[in-house]
Amino acid sequence: MILITLVLIAAVYDVKQRRIPNWLTVTGILTGVGLNAFLFPVWTGLKSGLIGFAVGFGIYFALYALHAMGAGDVKLMGAIGALVGWRNWFGIFAITAIVGGIMAVIVILARKRFMQTVFNVGFIFSEMKSGRAAYKSREDLDVKSPKSMGLPHAAIIAVGVFFFLAVNAHFVR
Repeated sequence: MILITLVLIAAVYDVKQRRIPNWLTVTGILTGVGLNAFLFPVWTGLKSGLIGFAVGFGIYFALYALHAMGAGDVKLMGAIGALVGWRNWFGIFAITAIVGGIMAVIVILARKRFMQTVFNVGFIFSEMKSGRAAYKSREDLDVKSPKSMGLPHAAIIAVGVFFFLAVNAHFVR
C-alpha cells in the first residue's frame, strides 16, 4: 500500500504540476529503508533498502545527466528501490520502460510527429557518436525545456508499478 500511495501521489503531482515534491520522495526513501530494517533482520533490511535506493537513484541519475529525465523522477525511482529492493526495482524498471515506450509511440502518433521523432533519434545518435550532448544544440531535446515534448514520467512509473504488482500477484499464487 505504501508503494501504491507513493506512486499515485507522485503521478498526480507530475501530471498537474510537472514536478514531484521532495517531501514525497524523501518520505518514500526513509520509509523504504526503515520498513526493510523493521521487517527483516536489521542489517539485511538496511542493506536491501540502501542498495535498492542506490540502484534506482543511480540508473535514473545517469538519465538525468543526459537531460532525459527530471530530478523528481530520479528521486522517485530511488524511493521505489528503497521500498522494494534492487531485484524488484529492476522488474519495475523493465515494465516502466515498456509502458513508457508504448505511451511515447501513442503520443508521437497522436501529435503527428513521427517523422520529427525519427529525425530527433537520428540526431541524438549522431551527437552521441561525436561525443556531444544533443540537448546542448537543440533545446527541444532537453527534458528540462518547456519546448520538449515530454510525458509526466511519474504517471508512467505508476502504471509500471501496477503492472509489476499484478504480474507478481498472478505468478506468486
